[in-house]
Amino acid sequence: MPSRPPRIGIQLPEVERLVPWSEYLAMARAAEEVGFDSIWLGDHLLYREEGESERGPWEVWTMLGALAAVTERVELGPLVACTAFHPPGLIAKMAATLGEVSGGRFVLGLGAGWNEPEFRAFGLPYDHRVSRFEEAFTIIRGLLAGEHVTLDGRFFKAEDLVVLPRPAVPPRLVIGSNGPRMLAATLPHVDAWNTWFDSYGNSPEGFAELNDRITAAARDAGRDPAEIERSACVLVAIDDATGERWWGEDVKPVTGSAAEIAAALHELQEAGADEIIVVADPITEESIRALRDVVKQVRAAAP
Repeated sequence: MPSRPPRIGIQLPEVERLVPWSEYLAMARAAEEVGFDSIWLGDHLLYREEGESERGPWEVWTMLGALAAVTERVELGPLVACTAFHPPGLIAKMAATLGEVSGGRFVLGLGAGWNEPEFRAFGLPYDHRVSRFEEAFTIIRGLLAGEHVTLDGRFFKAEDLVVLPRPAVPPRLVIGSNGPRMLAATLPHVDAWNTWFDSYGNSPEGFAELNDRITAAARDAGRDPAEIERSACVLVAIDDATGERWWGEDVKPVTGSAAEIAAALHELQEAGADEIIVVADPITEESIRALRDVVKQVRAAAP
């Protein structure tokens, strides 16, 4: 039985529509006022699919720096940063800087990426993604721990590399992957694991099953599973849902009254989620404010 309520975050828009900075600012401030614990942004460069219009989000690290400067309480981070988009030493340097700007509120979520068209468009190698990630992750985690890192890898090299100034508080590390190799490489070191809602069917039962796999993978990696927090993204449809964030016909969004949505999120906590990141449809300032009672009721339900 959970002894405390889960942390509750909100993911801000990515490419659902063109969103100006002024709207991101309003949403971030609304999230703090409503009581969300964290805000998250996706890390992508370009979406290009046959038969669909091209779409691209704002650059995530720049946006996170701006949001860090205009918020006071919420944690914030990428969900998740693709290690293929920047040299690993630079990722660590940017993370340390965001930790300073945010006053220690920055959380570094990491992944290998999956959207091949954006890799090709930006001239980034798509091959050996997991192998490249493993080397990048080794460099990043060492640097953020305050170490001097030397690595003569197949894909990345570092010679007595160090991040200065060192972050006063190293950012929490989150892995956003369910792949066996990715988990084996990261679970010995990360603070938390995150999964997207379509990976578990957006249901408590599905999350419990996937969570059991993560527990087994943690043991296989030689880690106490209790040391790794579990984070679940959940698709929530607000009253005026537009379907802008729908993900496949097999995913049923959480919907209903504030009490019904809060009950569903509580069930997700019972299934093992320490953190719940709401992916709201639609994602607007009004949607965030409409979730105020949900946040209150989830917290009130904890013993």
